[in-house]
Amino acid sequence: MGILPLPGFMTCANKKSVDLNNEVNEANNDGEPEREMWPRKSDYMLSMVGYAVGLGNVWRFPYLAFKNGGGAFLIPYTIMLAFAGLPMFFLECSLGQFASLGPVAVWRIVPVFQGTGVTTVLISALVSIYYNVIVAYSLYYLFASFTSYLPWAECFHWADSRCRNGISANNSLSLCSINEYLFELYFSRKVTLQQSSSLDETGHVIWYLALCLLLAWIIAFAALSKGIKSSGKVVYFTALFPYVVLIILLVRGCTLEGARDGIEYYIGQQSDISKLSNGEVWRDAATQIFYSLSVAWGGVIALSSYNKFHNNCYLDAIVVCVINCLTSVLAGFAIFSILGHMALVSGKKVSEVVDEGFGLAFIAYPDALAKLPISPLWSILFFCMLLTLGLDSQFAMIGKLSRVISFSSTKRYNTLNISAM
Repeated sequence: MGILPLPGFMTCANKKSVDLNNEVNEANNDGEPEREMWPRKSDYMLSMVGYAVGLGNVWRFPYLAFKNGGGAFLIPYTIMLAFAGLPMFFLECSLGQFASLGPVAVWRIVPVFQGTGVTTVLISALVSIYYNVIVAYSLYYLFASFTSYLPWAECFHWADSRCRNGISANNSLSLCSINEYLFELYFSRKVTLQQSSSLDETGHVIWYLALCLLLAWIIAFAALSKGIKSSGKVVYFTALFPYVVLIILLVRGCTLEGARDGIEYYIGQQSDISKLSNGEVWRDAATQIFYSLSVAWGGVIALSSYNKFHNNCYLDAIVVCVINCLTSVLAGFAIFSILGHMALVSGKKVSEVVDEGFGLAFIAYPDALAKLPISPLWSILFFCMLLTLGLDSQFAMIGKLSRVISFSSTKRYNTLNISAM
């Protein structure tokens, strides 16, 4: 015997069916703009891959793997992906797709957590500011690479006496070209940042860096000028080009003398299962998973909100997460193969030339590239890769902010009685 609903009430299934049927009529009769949808599934997938795969995959994961047991680090990394990263990523995909709302309005589903959405947007606003500074550095190094010989590999007028005194009598490419101080000097003190000696000295605006920063913002806003219709086309280049460069750098790196030493330090000689008993290793694995997948930032919700209601977001989440983690491993091989060659040329151990973050991207790796034949070509490819990786993540963060400002409601959310489901 069936249970009849009380008068005046609907079952959840009937309520959802009626509301979904009325959605189109309400949207058409109200005259309010309907939320955009991804024109093609590939636009969405590439945007998600571009947002998830960022600079952390290239300049953070290889160092963490090297530091925390080499190949053994993949065990906690995979476990954290399966039990923490993937569920969170799928949750955000499903929330955004179901409600078709951005990261602020979607939390009307649980009003007490609405502050969570506001916080993610504020954090993204702050992060997008410094992230675009990294893009500006990449632009500067990219432009500086268009020369017959990389400027940070020689002692020119910008170098101080510590470097110039190292020039040999015959004025060849000499001692300072293998002096690690030169590369750090180029980035931090003389040319790029021109850091002051203390907080009391504010310094002055560096005009060429300011122009690079302006260009970075122009590129970001131009790509988002027509919303997902324009950004969905740009990601075909910005999401795929880094893989082309990584494969090129990996092939080139594996052909260099000393590459094997670098790869062995990456996953071989440093592979130590005993380190898994250290809680810090598991903490680093969890941090890297959340950092690289970009969950809890609101970007995944924002991108998924443009999906069709019945899209298979579960499969999408698995594909994006797997691609992201495999990219981190691939980047590690490309980075350490060339760092192994650098260690051989410099007469040092691989552990002495490995760095992370800014140190890897703008000091250690440019130093290694300067020691390769046709070094400007490899430098151009590398900084093009950094540029596209940074822009992909920037598109999602800025797009989310602009969407919050310009349009924060949709009919799908209003017609679904979430509290009754």
